Amino acid sequence: MRTPDAGSIVAPNDNVQIALSFDDNRLASALFGQYDQNLALIERRLGVVATSRGNHVTLDGSRAACEQARRVLESLYDRLKHGDELVQGDVDGTIRLAISQGSLFDFDPSSGGENFEEINLRKRRVRARTPAQDAYIRALKRHALVFSTGPAGTGKTWLAVAQAVQLFERKEVDRIVLSRPAVEAGERLGFLPGDMREKVDPYLRPIYDALYDLMDARIVERALQTGEIEIAPLAFMRGRTLSHAAVILDEAQNTTAMQMKMLLTRLGEDSRMVVTGDPSQVDLPPGQTSGLAEAVRLLQGIEGIAHVTFSAADVIRHELVARIVEAYDRAEVAKRGRP
Repeated sequence: MRTPDAGSIVAPNDNVQIALSFDDNRLASALFGQYDQNLALIERRLGVVATSRGNHVTLDGSRAACEQARRVLESLYDRLKHGDELVQGDVDGTIRLAISQGSLFDFDPSSGGENFEEINLRKRRVRARTPAQDAYIRALKRHALVFSTGPAGTGKTWLAVAQAVQLFERKEVDRIVLSRPAVEAGERLGFLPGDMREKVDPYLRPIYDALYDLMDARIVERALQTGEIEIAPLAFMRGRTLSHAAVILDEAQNTTAMQMKMLLTRLGEDSRMVVTGDPSQVDLPPGQTSGLAEAVRLLQGIEGIAHVTFSAADVIRHELVARIVEAYDRAEVAKRGRP
């Protein structure tokens, strides 16, 4: 890959043109995206004009914006050379990182996304896309109990499942236990047809999706049949001791204080637990305290427990999701400010 001609950069605020050339046509095509959709995203987010021809791309715009776009493209190309797949969330996360690092003059190469933490699985490699995800993976690797809170689309559940799969593949745990409050204010599953797994499946679909994305489908099915991957509604955790297990409680904002205490005290020998939830989407009856909010408050600062908070800036789904989350956050702040 050839870096841009430094002589074309004349002043911080002047418009410049930077030409980049990538040495692998196939990787360059993946970098630009189908119908240049990745370049279009870079254009919208950074305010540059990106024109591609073969394995070449020309960036037009302000010096700072073009430097940010160059760093984004070079970072993504490096990931492709290392065998990573590239999806829109990767592009968006890299753009956000470039924006957060500012202009050329305060750019610190050592803090780039290349140094973000990774989770290496048999099927694929998972790398953090935002600084918050980087902090989250570090917490997952270092703490027995991790709380992650924040809006939908920030990767809380997906990364928790990735870490659980890694522990399982390395035989650091014997099983993966997945749980979630089955319905909004309780767990009345008796009226649903089918066995326990069929009753709970609809509520755990996001976790299933993550499992099949991160593991071979045949291994997932076999592990479900042998009980090495266990799906259990929260109410059925009472009285158990979860030893040598990776435990994930999803949608924890809808647990009661009693349910949360019950689950946390199930943690057994050589086990790890991740509790995820979005405090802004509590479906408990009015006046009922969220077990997640209470646990985060009570357990703050306790050794061995970490809490990672995500924000709208960490949303890695469609770029509109971040704007939607921000709009709801502004409305909530405005409502609280009314007399």
